[in-house]
Amino acid sequence: MEPEGWRRLSDSEDEDPPVLPPAHAACWRNSAGFWLLGLCNNFAYVVMLSAAHDILSRQGALDINGTTQTPPVTPPSGNSSNTSRYDCNPISTGAVLLADILPTLLIKFSAPFYIHRVPYGPRVALCILCAWGSFLLVAFSTTVGMSIGGVVLASISSGLGEISFLALTAFYPSEVVSCWSSGTGGAGLLGALSYLGLTQAGLSPRHTLLLMLSVPLAMLLSYYLLLVPPPTVPQWCWSDGAVLQDPLPAARQPLMGGPAAKQGGGGAELTLQAKGRIVKGLLKYLLPLALVYFAEYFINQGLFELLYFRDSALTHAQQYRWYQMLYQAGVFVSRSSLRCVQIRHIWVLALLQCLNMVFLLAAVYFTFLPSIYLVFALVLYEGLLGGASYVNTFHNISLESPPEEREFAMGVGCVADTLGISLAGAAAFPAHDYFCRLP
Repeated sequence: MEPEGWRRLSDSEDEDPPVLPPAHAACWRNSAGFWLLGLCNNFAYVVMLSAAHDILSRQGALDINGTTQTPPVTPPSGNSSNTSRYDCNPISTGAVLLADILPTLLIKFSAPFYIHRVPYGPRVALCILCAWGSFLLVAFSTTVGMSIGGVVLASISSGLGEISFLALTAFYPSEVVSCWSSGTGGAGLLGALSYLGLTQAGLSPRHTLLLMLSVPLAMLLSYYLLLVPPPTVPQWCWSDGAVLQDPLPAARQPLMGGPAAKQGGGGAELTLQAKGRIVKGLLKYLLPLALVYFAEYFINQGLFELLYFRDSALTHAQQYRWYQMLYQAGVFVSRSSLRCVQIRHIWVLALLQCLNMVFLLAAVYFTFLPSIYLVFALVLYEGLLGGASYVNTFHNISLESPPEEREFAMGVGCVADTLGISLAGAAAFPAHDYFCRLP
């Protein structure tokens, strides 16, 4: 139903049709647009995970009331606040993971049933504002609570953006799914690498985060200027004729005319029974994907900070940043490999990732790995498995879903990884407490 005082311009009204770019230009712009949207959407999320060790260790110099205390002198080799062989922070980095994923989980579980009623424009605007707020709040935080609040904003931005942009791919040719996935992998690599590089170069975590305020601006430009708008845009206008136009409206209209309209979207709204049937049919992909992400994020946020090599030339914080960067490098490579390798059986990747988790868990307990470089190789392998599971899951869903169901199916698919990550964050706490009690 149209809001009171508004009317919708019909296609029959006399108006000049929009001028569309040539087909090859549209293809290039859409591919580049989705790659950049994937990059910008996941950037803040990745940076917060890369900065998790710094966030928690930096706030150790502040009391519970936020009053600044004189920070203890920490030796270059690690954290002087404990005598554990793992050089533990008082709080597990899993706390940052949960703050970074639980709001996303809430959004993804609920959004497929109402998000289609909200135009894409306001969704993207909210994502941009939350990303800006996350960088600013964490950069200027004086307490753990403020830092966690900034991480929550990054989670809202990432979660709302992922479910919106993945649903948006249903209106475009299926090739943009690969571009989106590659962009999210690029966010992991560039986010972790930029944070690692800038802090290694001597820049403080605060100034590093402030430099990253340009990333949400790139999302704004990519969405509003780079993506090709639909050939016919449904418009809303006031009764006096003033127009408010969303370049990518929520109305069920294909965003590209002609043959591209067959790619997905459109049609009547799905019933609750139809949505349940779709979800049931997707379980063969959703369950393995959730298991993959549980294993890899249990490694990332439960074991990375415990895989500490005292004899390394790298400090504990630097080792953690290198783990994050190498993991994201593996994710980027595999998420960009869809044109070379396509995998139908996601459960194989889930099995391999679980074996990787068990091996690294044993390595933490028995400390039998002689060199940090072996851990580097295993972390890179972990990222390859995780990235491959993500891109192949959504590629398979896109291929197998009928056009009228594809938008909903793609939105539901992104719930699985978030569920696995949330369970991993919860499991990281008891693991942290157990190992940090060991002498």
